[in-house]
Amino acid sequence: MFDFHQDKIRYFNIQKTVTAENIIPFIEQHYGTVQGKHLLEVGCAEAGVLKAFIDRGNTGIGVELSSSRFDLAESFLADEIADNKVKIINKNIYDIKDPLAEFGRLFDIIVLKDVIEHIPDQERFIPNLKEFLAADGVIFFAYPPWWMPFGGHQQICRHKLLRTLPWFHLLPASLYRLLLQAFGEQQATIDELMDIKSTGINMERLYKILKKNDFNISGEIMWLINPIYKFKFGLKKRMVFKFLTHIPHLRNFYTTAHYILFRK
Repeated sequence: MFDFHQDKIRYFNIQKTVTAENIIPFIEQHYGTVQGKHLLEVGCAEAGVLKAFIDRGNTGIGVELSSSRFDLAESFLADEIADNKVKIINKNIYDIKDPLAEFGRLFDIIVLKDVIEHIPDQERFIPNLKEFLAADGVIFFAYPPWWMPFGGHQQICRHKLLRTLPWFHLLPASLYRLLLQAFGEQQATIDELMDIKSTGINMERLYKILKKNDFNISGEIMWLINPIYKFKFGLKKRMVFKFLTHIPHLRNFYTTAHYILFRK
């Protein structure tokens, strides 16, 4: 496991920096100034992404399923919570049936960073985001396409070979599980990786869901080198060459992160 996943303060600051330097400028390019907006982040984890938006003069709500990560988010954003700039909720997003009643208002921006690939039943979940969104609001996803070299999140493996072995998550499920067991991975890790195998999403399936549900894409970036790799590997961010972004299916194999902004 990369050390910054264990150092939660560092991970919080990395998420804040990546958001301030890359995500907010991308949203502003296609939406306008991000200031004075009301934000919902689904799967906010330690809330580093939210912190970057709050620092830009926005208010927000973070929804986080994990109790331990919820506790960390409340700790890291204690001052912002006390100032009524942000609220963190420990809840499954699927349990929120009436967003207006739950939150008192709808959202100008909805953010899911490295989260959509963990959510089951995306064909139902993504259209339901309309219920949370203000009339002129936008939705932002950042995620690793399932077919990219490490789309299976195998970097969380304990065994060094598996951590660095690309594309082996594309094996049939039974063989994938056997390989993880053979290399001595803990059952909790195996369960998590198998869950991701069942929920991972590629670009073509996302486009299909958006089209079917009358969403319009405002902008997107396909990253050859994900901006967060600066902190993981010391690599400079780089976009996929433009002509390579137009090759259906194949583009999923060399896009390490897909930023996409869309609206109803």
